[in-house]
Amino acid sequence: MSTTALVLDAVYKKFRRGELHDSLRDFIPAVVGKLFRGQIADMLTRNEFWALQDVSFQVAAGEAFGIIGGNGAGKSTILKILSGIMRPTRGTVRVHGRLSALIEVGAGFHPDLTGRENIFLNGMILGMSRSEVAKKFDAIVSFSELEEFIDTPVKRYSSGMYARLGFSVAAHVEPDVLIVDEVLSVGDYLFQQRCMERMNEIMKSGTTVIFVSHNLRAVATLCSRSLLLERGRVLALGPSSEVMKAYLTRDHDTRAAGAEADVRITRVEIQGDASNPSDARVMFRSEEWVEILVEVTARRSTSDISVVIAVVDENQYHLFDTCTQRLGVGPISLEAGEQFRCAFRIQLRLAEGTYHVNAYLHRYVTNTAFDRLIPAATFFVAGTPNMRGVANLSPSLVLADKTPPSESSLAAASTFEGT
Repeated sequence: MSTTALVLDAVYKKFRRGELHDSLRDFIPAVVGKLFRGQIADMLTRNEFWALQDVSFQVAAGEAFGIIGGNGAGKSTILKILSGIMRPTRGTVRVHGRLSALIEVGAGFHPDLTGRENIFLNGMILGMSRSEVAKKFDAIVSFSELEEFIDTPVKRYSSGMYARLGFSVAAHVEPDVLIVDEVLSVGDYLFQQRCMERMNEIMKSGTTVIFVSHNLRAVATLCSRSLLLERGRVLALGPSSEVMKAYLTRDHDTRAAGAEADVRITRVEIQGDASNPSDARVMFRSEEWVEILVEVTARRSTSDISVVIAVVDENQYHLFDTCTQRLGVGPISLEAGEQFRCAFRIQLRLAEGTYHVNAYLHRYVTNTAFDRLIPAATFFVAGTPNMRGVANLSPSLVLADKTPPSESSLAAASTFEGT
């Protein structure tokens, strides 16, 4: 058996932005172009663009491999090519063994069929035989926790129930290569944890997993190696921690103030150990102390301003903020060309996940915003996979004991069982 499960070699894919022909003058060149497209596959016409350019990577059998990137990076195009939904314009794709895609849970469900009937329908769509589905039927239903509604038409399911049943079917397919796309966020919190546990079981069984997600926490937990895509090109490939660092430090156009603001934020940097001021990083551990350095430059004379920092989660939900004025530095005044630098020292009492630092220049007296960077910096907290939520409250167990049964408690228990 091959030690390589999947290979992409110099894959390109182009698309058209549209094929609306308003006149015969536009229609004839379009038809001629299609006739000779095989001869000019490497060229772009006016209405075409590259969704993927020279993408190459390989995944070892039994490996969990992550693909990350922003919207429009080309992740979905790679998934469709791997799944056989579309062909590359140029390059080769090789998959060894049976491939299954856990991309859109519940795809193929018929709303008028019951949950039971859809399990068989969807299972066979995903490549299982009827006997395989029948063998795994009880496990699928149990995992979905929908026993009470399994003979109800799925059109009466809530969106969460629908997604849970879809994931449960797909998670019990046993392929050699499994493609997973943002489906670990289905259902409620407890069901999401079961999804993660199921994914770990699948990987331990030797299945090769290609995991595409914006959730860096899930990528860090599941994948040892990852690929970063940016506008259809490979920006980084290697250990997940290094690829995530490249993703978090890529450039963003996040300035909210005008270019001619009187005073601007010119630098925001997160530093680790204070003994090494050049230790700029994006990966930290929970409860680690960090310094957030902010540099401000005045273009014109400005007075009565404060530097504000806020820590938010990846959905920009506000977690914490502070400012120079609250920490004892009075309103700041700067002359034209003058710079002000400050460093906020905070402890990252955060659970594992991706977080952002937003930076502001604010005048509280008149409630005026001079400049804003949202986000100004991004970092990842690792090392607490068993801690859920956002905050790390440093839990410890201070009591765990049993009380021996007494005659009264035994009598109460027997009375309860009799009812």
